[in-house]
Amino acid sequence: MRDLALLPKAHLHVHLEGAMRPTTLAELAAGYGMEVPQIRGFGSFTAFADMYLAACDVLRTPDDMARLVDEVVEDAVLAGAVWVEPSFYAPHHRARLGPDEEVVDMVLDALDAAARRHGIGAGLMLAADRTVGVEDATTQAELAARYAGSGVVAFGLANDENGYPPQPFAEAFAIARSAGLLATPHAGELDGPESIRGALDVLGAKRIQHGVRAVEDPELVARLADEGICCDVCPTSNVLLSVVPSLAEHPLARLLDAGVPCSVNGDDPLLFGPGLLEEYELCRQDLGFDDARMAHIARCSIDAAGAPADLKARASAAVDDWLAAAAT
Repeated sequence: MRDLALLPKAHLHVHLEGAMRPTTLAELAAGYGMEVPQIRGFGSFTAFADMYLAACDVLRTPDDMARLVDEVVEDAVLAGAVWVEPSFYAPHHRARLGPDEEVVDMVLDALDAAARRHGIGAGLMLAADRTVGVEDATTQAELAARYAGSGVVAFGLANDENGYPPQPFAEAFAIARSAGLLATPHAGELDGPESIRGALDVLGAKRIQHGVRAVEDPELVARLADEGICCDVCPTSNVLLSVVPSLAEHPLARLLDAGVPCSVNGDDPLLFGPGLLEEYELCRQDLGFDDARMAHIARCSIDAAGAPADLKARASAAVDDWLAAAAT
């Protein structure tokens, strides 16, 4: 078997604060005299969301944020990524770090510096929170549009799908798409195929964060394959949030067999455990994927990324080289 750490790949579904190292969480919390949040053992999305906000709360200075960004980028490199595209919702940090635009400037400066330092490509996915409301989503889309071409490459829509369908967010995504940003909403995680269909029809999604519940609708699976819509899949997250009953029953193989492009991602390693490389290794070990399939997943991630064309071309050629090398 070939070394998965050497397989070039992109990390397309990772929430910035949710990728904080546990040691960093502990150190920052201790430095501010805060109790370290309990970050595991939850069994519901609500509990997960509470833990995520607790992790945001330890980011209190620009230096804290810069440290987080640098470590997330470094971890991506250690996992073999050539591109990382973290998702970020600026309003989480208004009370501690200032207005949204200042916070985005802070993150983009740190992301550019970290990418240069570690020799990787990076872009930011600004996201709206579907539970906050349509007006805020439009504001976030306008913010993202102002940074198109200056570090922001995609616009997402996160948080609990239940009760918050895609349709009301049409204007926000139209703004983002008009600015040339990829539309990359969450769909098909906590809600079913209709959420994915709405993301495609109304939001103009070019990638779906999760999308695994498409398997409940064969016609939708065929559409994803025909249109080349990449599903940014997070296997461990899906198991721990009870989207699927077990890793062995995860529908990733069925999606790939049907021709749906899929990337594999860590989602929130701080909360769920595995990072990018560990998720690839789980696919090999628990789902039985061979090197050819792992290379295909990596290529899907590169093709679907918001990365420059020259980076994609080099990375794709490097995937060919990885697969052509002798297995050990």
